[in-house]
Amino acid sequence: MGELNRAERLQIMLTPAELKLVDNWRFEKRMPSRASAVRELLKRGLLAEGFDEAEDGARSRDFGLNDAAPSKQLKIS
Repeated sequence: MGELNRAERLQIMLTPAELKLVDNWRFEKRMPSRASAVRELLKRGLLAEGFDEAEDGARSRDFGLNDAAPSKQLKIS
């Protein structure tokens, strides 16, 4: 088996509802672990287009998964 070169740890905090969204997506896509699901979601997000950059002064709390306005509610599919 190939050796993985993952020396850096990234820690994020999620609300229970955000974690449920990630876990539901993980199980629907049959991902082997939360970590692999998060890496795949990061990859997809980095490749995505059609959204603006964060404005100066933006705060972490402005970027939740499930607290957007109803018309902008994130649906992970």
